[in-house]
Amino acid sequence: MSLLEKIHTGPRHSPPRFLIYGTEGIGKSTTAAQAPKPIFIPTEDGLDQIDCASFPLANKLEDVETAIQALLHDKHTFESVVIDSVDWLERLIWDALCEQYGVNSIEKVDGGYAKGYTHALTPWRKVLNDLNALRNQRGMCVILLAHAKVEKFEDPEHSAYDRYSPRLHKHATALITEWADAVLFATRKIITKTEDGGFGRDRTIASGLGKDGGERVIRTVGSPACVAKNRYGLPAELPLSWSALMQAMSPRTTNTKES
Repeated sequence: MSLLEKIHTGPRHSPPRFLIYGTEGIGKSTTAAQAPKPIFIPTEDGLDQIDCASFPLANKLEDVETAIQALLHDKHTFESVVIDSVDWLERLIWDALCEQYGVNSIEKVDGGYAKGYTHALTPWRKVLNDLNALRNQRGMCVILLAHAKVEKFEDPEHSAYDRYSPRLHKHATALITEWADAVLFATRKIITKTEDGGFGRDRTIASGLGKDGGERVIRTVGSPACVAKNRYGLPAELPLSWSALMQAMSPRTTNTKES
């Protein structure tokens, strides 16, 4: 068969690769547990109150790699894999590099000068390649969970501003953001209003919070407020639930079932 005969045309119906990040307790793990037949690879504690299947807590990078290989080569019926969370996975990657170079800090790896963060991209690429294999060979949806941080973004066209981003080193954030089909920021929708604060001053207060602190939503499009993107033409904002996400995605872009 010639190379020209191998050319693919039309959309590819592959399971999605999601990065979902947000503040603690927002519901990232609960949302991921609603995916089709999920199996969690936990790198941090926090699944005790969630009804889900999971591997033992990963204490080393090797534990994560072994779990992925088991899903790739062993017989099972899982349809989604969830790494909870990738910011704790990053720490395992740093620990492995520190052990390899005989140092006690990622800042000291290979003599320092931020070389450790660059070296960390090699195990990151291996993990992502193995997750791609799960997606392509086993038809599994891949979901990465992360906590959020507030970072100062230096905009070359405007003044610097604060925004939410995954709690990862900037090199890892860039790599995973490019790799993922959708980067989704989970947050609470808070409505503010201005009222008279007395003495000729106005004050801004939050309203419509409800008993749980506001409606939980996901942002699917990047803005000055957060890092986000998607390749599915999703609305800029959706309710934080797996069913809402699947309903918003065209059935032609994913073979993932609703749960």
